[in-house]
Amino acid sequence: MRKGRFTEEQIIKVLKEHAAGMSASDLCRKHGISDATFYKWRSRYGGMEISEARKLKALEEENRKLKKLL
Repeated sequence: MRKGRFTEEQIIKVLKEHAAGMSASDLCRKHGISDATFYKWRSRYGGMEISEARKLKALEEENRKLKKLL
C-alpha cells in the first residue's frame, strides 16, 4: 500500500478550513490535491478530531496486518 504524503493532522486541518467556509476547489488548489481525494478525506475523516483520526488509522493498520495473517 502506498503511503500518503499527508498526516492525519494535516487532513483534519484541511477539513476544518472547509468547515470554516473555504470552498473545496480552492482548498484542493491550495494543498495540491484532487477533488476526489478531498471528498474521500471528508467522507472518511469528516467531523473527527486528530486523536480520533489517529485511532482510526491504527485500527485500520491492525486490521490489515491481521488479514494478512489469514
